Amino acid sequence: MKKQVKVVGAVIRNNQNQILCALRSPEMSQPNSWEFPGGKIEDGEKPEEALVREIQEELGCEILVSELIEDVIHEYPNIMVNLITYEAKIKWGIPVANEHAKIEWKEISELKELEWAQADLPTVEKLLL
Repeated sequence: MKKQVKVVGAVIRNNQNQILCALRSPEMSQPNSWEFPGGKIEDGEKPEEALVREIQEELGCEILVSELIEDVIHEYPNIMVNLITYEAKIKWGIPVANEHAKIEWKEISELKELEWAQADLPTVEKLLL
């Protein structure tokens, strides 16, 4: 049986309605693909709590998590990923790519131009509707 992992991702919007996209570094699994920032849900953590913690660790800022966007199960060759994405806004701080190769604010229409990690694609599709 494949390893299963539960992760959360934040669709962070700025005041211009642009979305923060993060490029996975060459050292990460799914290297050089784009994703919504976030990470693993720890035991006993609610998804929203995990998302706030992960964004503080990865980007050095605090977010306000709002509604659920998508809850996806994606099967990669070596792992099963359950990705839950939420709408979010920055409460304080300026995001910095502490773990990713880079982060960029993108217009919603520009999202389809990026090479996304497979598990993130259903969220991208929903945002493009």
